[in-house]
Amino acid sequence: MTAAQLINILYNIVDRMYIGRMEGAEGWLALTGLGLCLPIISIIMGFGNLCGMGGAPLFSIHRGRGEREEAGMVMGNSFALLLLFGLGLTVLGLLFRRPVLYLFGASDQTFPYANDYLTIYLLGTLFVMISLGMNPFINAQGFSGTGMLTVGLGAAVNIILDPIFIFGLDLGVQGAALATVISQGCSAVWALAFLCGRRSEYRLQPETMRLSAGRVGRIVSLGTSGFIMNLTNSLVQSLCNATLQSWGGEIYVAVMTVINSLREVITMPVNGITNGAQPVLGFNYGAGQRERVRQAIRFTVAVTMTYSVVVWVITLLFPEALIRVFNDSPELLADGVPAFRVYFATFAFMSFQFIGQSVFVALGRSRNAVFFSLLRKAFIVAPLTLILPHLFGLGVYGVFLAEPVSNVLGGLACVLTMYVTVYRPLGREEP
Repeated sequence: MTAAQLINILYNIVDRMYIGRMEGAEGWLALTGLGLCLPIISIIMGFGNLCGMGGAPLFSIHRGRGEREEAGMVMGNSFALLLLFGLGLTVLGLLFRRPVLYLFGASDQTFPYANDYLTIYLLGTLFVMISLGMNPFINAQGFSGTGMLTVGLGAAVNIILDPIFIFGLDLGVQGAALATVISQGCSAVWALAFLCGRRSEYRLQPETMRLSAGRVGRIVSLGTSGFIMNLTNSLVQSLCNATLQSWGGEIYVAVMTVINSLREVITMPVNGITNGAQPVLGFNYGAGQRERVRQAIRFTVAVTMTYSVVVWVITLLFPEALIRVFNDSPELLADGVPAFRVYFATFAFMSFQFIGQSVFVALGRSRNAVFFSLLRKAFIVAPLTLILPHLFGLGVYGVFLAEPVSNVLGGLACVLTMYVTVYRPLGREEP
């Protein structure tokens, strides 16, 4: 799942890498335009997580209890929800993309790039929803290799088509969006082919897709934490873009786009480890194997924190080399390197949030998961983004400082709560 998460992020990262290589100032302006689309893309992914990460842990718990029929119904209801949300988001996105992009910080210079990319991307919303929302059900059945291939196939197609469409056919950002839509379509077809085929232990069938209010409520309740994480990410990204546009102009929006791109890459292994632990946690919790749940938590913490500390050191030592992957404009480097070091100053603490969050979701503790999803981004980052630029002469760097402060406060609060309310009580209860 870690490999799958890393490959999955290539969908958008590769686009940004190629777009940033467009000639002259057009490169970072186009990169800025694409960055303005990220909050909307994050919302779409949030709806995919609402169904996939909400349904898959329930699916695993019912499998652990031996309730095969109910597990199949949860998967079918999740798929039906994905279809409904996907169609609705496509229509709403196409109707309101212009005012939303300007609300999220677009200017007359960057809007054409953002609009060109987003219009085509929205046409592939259903593909995104299916590939993102149904892949957890492949992994939850133990077919992690197939789950990795779901995103691997799409990423490979995207990497091949991007340079052809962007530079070969001179389509620019439209070419990047078209390559992404085609690649996501390939991933969606692959996932459905497996889940409807003979290899799948639980197959998608029409009778399992009849929505039940009770099941939908449980899926949405558990998936709300993942949804809120994406929604609050979208809120913070748009707030950051608008604040940076006001304090520093388009160049700092481009800097934040590069920072967000690199953050997605380096946090994906953490996401992969914590998401990969969820089927193990949920299955053993459902089967009453409490000590195995504790072992899985300990393993997740050890691996995640070791990785995070190593990457933390690398990002602080070599920011310029990492930024150059996307764009080597002297102006972008001059503004980007100090901002990069501020933003990633406490990166390792971010892992605590992922660890605590994944345990709460896997064990069906939706209230805890939702609360900590809101705490870090909505209650800490968002207010600080607006307040810090006005304090101590921080200016534009106040926007970048909000993230490290939230990593420490939100991360520690989440993991300590998980330890006190989940890990220790599991050790006191008899199997």
